[in-house]
Amino acid sequence: MEPAISDALDAILSRDAWTINDYQDLMTALSTAPGASNRCRQILADLEAKNPSPRGAKALMIGILRYMLCRFEEAISVLADATDNRDRHFFAGQCYRACRRFDQAVEEFERAKARGWEGPDGDVLIVEALAMGGKPDQAAKTLKGIARQVDGTATGLYLQGLLTELDGRGEEAAELYEQARDLNPAHGEATFRLAYYLDLHGQEEEAVELYRQCLSHPPIHASALLNLAVLHEDMGQYDKAISCLKRLLAVNPNHPRARLFLRDAQASRHMYYDEDQARRIAKRNAVLDIPVTDFELSVRARNCLKKMNIMTLGDLVRTTETELLGYKNFGETSLKEIKDMLAAKGLRLGQDSEGAGGELGELLEEIESDEPGADHGAAALTIEQVEFSVRARRVLEQLNVRTLGDLAAKTEAELLSQKNFGQTSLAEMRQRLSENGLHFREM
Repeated sequence: MEPAISDALDAILSRDAWTINDYQDLMTALSTAPGASNRCRQILADLEAKNPSPRGAKALMIGILRYMLCRFEEAISVLADATDNRDRHFFAGQCYRACRRFDQAVEEFERAKARGWEGPDGDVLIVEALAMGGKPDQAAKTLKGIARQVDGTATGLYLQGLLTELDGRGEEAAELYEQARDLNPAHGEATFRLAYYLDLHGQEEEAVELYRQCLSHPPIHASALLNLAVLHEDMGQYDKAISCLKRLLAVNPNHPRARLFLRDAQASRHMYYDEDQARRIAKRNAVLDIPVTDFELSVRARNCLKKMNIMTLGDLVRTTETELLGYKNFGETSLKEIKDMLAAKGLRLGQDSEGAGGELGELLEEIESDEPGADHGAAALTIEQVEFSVRARRVLEQLNVRTLGDLAAKTEAELLSQKNFGQTSLAEMRQRLSENGLHFREM
């Protein structure tokens, strides 16, 4: 570290208390230093060691550093014991904002204003939190009140872009973000929102570059790191994805999404797709998905199965003889009828398709493709058997979509309403369905 930078940091650290202005000085010093996040961790560790139960000014200093290192919930906890002044409430508001708890963020920013926080910056954060918290009318009203201070500035253009984006006019918003960056290329929020827009609309390379710019200065931008990791993983650049996630975990080891994504990226790097096994599983699933109504059964047996909610062969082989015989009006004749039908398929009652997967796989390979229900094969393909990008796969997991049939039962509008889901992922899913002779459900 250069002597001048070290001197600046030492001067800040030697103070008994910090304010918002000291935070800005700290940011300036750290932004020009290599290994800034490492220096933040070192400073924080020293302060925590010397102040195991911090209160007042020390609690504020520790809260500021935890905020800089994305440890937002921990920062909120310690800030509760800090001196009750504008600085405490400013940083508590920033932490709530980062945690997407926007109503609480607005409350904290208002408290900071009531305690002497002056200038348009406070109102800017309030406008942003109101907008992101689902209160665009209040946000627009507040923005109108500070129009003189922000009109024609990068921040003013960013706020207009944010309200425009949340109103569903993404292309106009992107233009406003670009104008904000023309005035101030280092405007972090405008850069992130533009990157996010491009990310959702398939312009991955441009989004990657903008996300990287978000990371050029502290504090660490957790969302930019996560989104950048997902993009790298989608591109098959697993080492770069892992590097992003490890960078985030270096400052916040308990970040739940980063830990989950890291496991996914590491697994993807060593993933092997067994086409033969996938074909066997698809054939097994196709047979187990055959409706029992496709077989010649007596009316009594058919009605009993319907009332027991046994709709497919898969449901049937997971049912035991005892369970069937325990049902009212179900007797030995119906039982023999069903056992004979299953035996013809190499199946039996009580045969757990999960636990006996190998046995079922071997038996079902003997079934000819012209058997009843063979056209269920594509719909029965599991999501794991189809080549989806990481982003698309995660959305499907959130929707509890297990098979292509489940996906085909969705409408395009349902998918587009999901967070972080854009036209690129929709086009990918549409193509995968088309390749297997399927399509989305119409409205």
